[in-house]
Amino acid sequence: MLLLTAFLVAGACSDESRTSVATPQQATTEATSQAANLTPEELGELGAKIEKQPGDAEKILSEKGLNEESFEQAIRKVAEDPAASKRYAESYKKAKA
Repeated sequence: MLLLTAFLVAGACSDESRTSVATPQQATTEATSQAANLTPEELGELGAKIEKQPGDAEKILSEKGLNEESFEQAIRKVAEDPAASKRYAESYKKAKA
């Protein structure tokens, strides 16, 4: 009986570890949703910061829960809206100065 309980506990623990590992697709989905939560102003500041420190781009994006792909998607979405695009550009210029 004790041996059976040990196997069940070990099996349950191994199942938990398998389900808690994020796949690249899950990470991209999470990063995309993070990007959707950023305002055009925040994206503009990020863009300017990346331009100033291109070698740290990955680190800068990851601090906001983003990756290159999700950041690009967010920028494209902003570009579709003239008002949001203007807000992005103004924020970018301020942060770049």
